[in-house]
Amino acid sequence: MSRPVRIIAIDPSLRSSGYAVLEKSGGKVRSLDYGIVKNPPALLPSGCLLAIHERIAAVIAQHAPECAVLEGVIFVQSHRTAITLGAARGAALVAAAERGLPIYEYAPRRVKQSVVGRGGAQKQQVGFMVRVLLGLSETPPPDAADALAIGLTHFQCAESARNGVAVLERI
Repeated sequence: MSRPVRIIAIDPSLRSSGYAVLEKSGGKVRSLDYGIVKNPPALLPSGCLLAIHERIAAVIAQHAPECAVLEGVIFVQSHRTAITLGAARGAALVAAAERGLPIYEYAPRRVKQSVVGRGGAQKQQVGFMVRVLLGLSETPPPDAADALAIGLTHFQCAESARNGVAVLERI
């Protein structure tokens, strides 16, 4: 029997970053923890970045994952939105990098395809499938569900890589 593998998955956003800790043992994946780093509108962006970094670092310290996985950069029309998302992503990446974790990323369409079977799936569909696949008693909030989906995608891609298909996207 193989040893359990534990990961942290992150869906970064300035005001509502989702995170999830998943563990795979044998063929079974289970959720150990998930939530949202919710930053109020009145908090300055610098405070939001600090909150994201601190919460992700605390989750990493508590659960000791072997790697971090994030949603890849998405195309946005506004340079301001791109910079904001990049900053939130950077705060999460630094928390993982400080612990020396390997970091992987997956495109949003790949995550939806992996979990729902359709790259253009809606957030509600992702949440529902995450609930079903992990046997959760309730559907997680959308940003936490996205983080759980990113984690499930990583396990699926890692399994494919062990079978000779190069699909891991390490950054």
